[in-house]
Amino acid sequence: MAENSPLLKGRSTSSESKINDSKLYLAVFSAILGNFSFGYSLVYSSPVLPQLQTPDVDPRLRMGKEQAAWFGSIYTLGAASGGLGAMLLNDLIGRKLSIMTSAVPSTIGYLMMGGASDFWMLLLGRFLTGVAGGMTAGSIPVYISEISHKRVRGAMGSCPQITAVTGALALYALGLVLRWRWLAVVGGVPALLMVVLLVFMPSSPRRLIKLGREQQAEKALRWLRGEHYDTQVEINVIQHSINTQAKVTWSQLATPVYYRPILISVMMRFLQQMTGITPILVFMEPIFAKSKVSLPARYDAAIVGAFRLFAVAVAASLMDRAGRKALLYMSSLLMILSSLTLTIISHTTPCPPGPAPLNLTISHDAIGSALDASQQTSAGLIPLISTMVFILGYALGWGPITWLLMSEVLPLVTRGVASGLCVAVSWLTAFAVTQAFSHLVEDHSLFVPYLWFTVVCVLCLLFTAVCVPETRGRSLEEIENYFRTGGTFTITRSPSTEQT
Repeated sequence: MAENSPLLKGRSTSSESKINDSKLYLAVFSAILGNFSFGYSLVYSSPVLPQLQTPDVDPRLRMGKEQAAWFGSIYTLGAASGGLGAMLLNDLIGRKLSIMTSAVPSTIGYLMMGGASDFWMLLLGRFLTGVAGGMTAGSIPVYISEISHKRVRGAMGSCPQITAVTGALALYALGLVLRWRWLAVVGGVPALLMVVLLVFMPSSPRRLIKLGREQQAEKALRWLRGEHYDTQVEINVIQHSINTQAKVTWSQLATPVYYRPILISVMMRFLQQMTGITPILVFMEPIFAKSKVSLPARYDAAIVGAFRLFAVAVAASLMDRAGRKALLYMSSLLMILSSLTLTIISHTTPCPPGPAPLNLTISHDAIGSALDASQQTSAGLIPLISTMVFILGYALGWGPITWLLMSEVLPLVTRGVASGLCVAVSWLTAFAVTQAFSHLVEDHSLFVPYLWFTVVCVLCLLFTAVCVPETRGRSLEEIENYFRTGGTFTITRSPSTEQT
């Protein structure tokens, strides 16, 4: 009798011990192929622009300053459109179908770029791949969160970012050996593979329950958790969460508990893009070509791509060990140091050689030439190392923590609309910064944009100190109380409540 009628707590624990995650991992892998495609498409312009700016290119495809600026930046406009579209599609057709739908603009975009015979085809193809990237970035994390159980949700939630960085690294590596048309052909493969695999994956159990399809939700959960998993406990939890979800009114948005976390989240996404991370990734190879680096620019870009993957892995290991503000401080300081170094070296020009003394011997000349070559080689490593430090700093804090804090501080009832606002602000800011970067580099060299990024990183440090709360180890109720009271995490209870 006791074995057949366990307590709820024991039942849940026993059920969790019987979970088989193998099919869950397959479903997550199928979905994050979209993130791989997103990372690949975001930096597609990096190796392509140098190839399309040479004199021997078809005049209809050759890019000048204005065309290069649009080719690099129009992706972010597509991503903003796709991200906002994903908000609607997630509720209209579901998370899984939204992800699969993203393969349509992705495939069309790569086909247009791969077979381009005029500049407008390159531009439209780039925009469409941006739409696909925005759709996947807005749908895949939601899908993964809703099919994962709490024991692996954190690890599964880090997969989209790691996969996107891996996609960028693949693009940089393939750019060493493939021409731009073939890069477009290869770019269409992950999205098509994603669609084929997702056909066999289940829909989100939460969405199925919300639609009243409890039997299908139970089947999906059993597929994801294994045959021996008791699905009823999780179904009851999801149903309770849906039934208790409230709606917020416009008058409530004027209270600090709502508008303060929204403003902090929006401002963090704005500052995140103002640091210049998007133009650095999008124009990485052209940047290195202007930076007098020791190695060919395409090899420097590949090295940074590999280091970026390492930096993201390090950041993931520190995320739950260090406080949010501590990581943001460290992130800001590393980015200030690296961007200031890049500012200085981009402003410094080598002095012209003075007249050589008449009594120099050949051996002295040889020694001098060797020393000069050694100094130039060492100096040529500074832009590469500084860029790697900048990427590390971004990966430690201002990259992932802006997303993490958004999920922690935004009230659940405003999360959908507020997240959409953050996505729009982020990508529109990225568009403006990427457009401005290309023009500033052409008109004023790298010195002006790097100085701009340094100032913004200082503002990031000040914003962290003044406006960002430390949420590590705090419950959602304590965080909500912080914004309601204006700075107090402790929840005070009335005597009657305590007695109860």
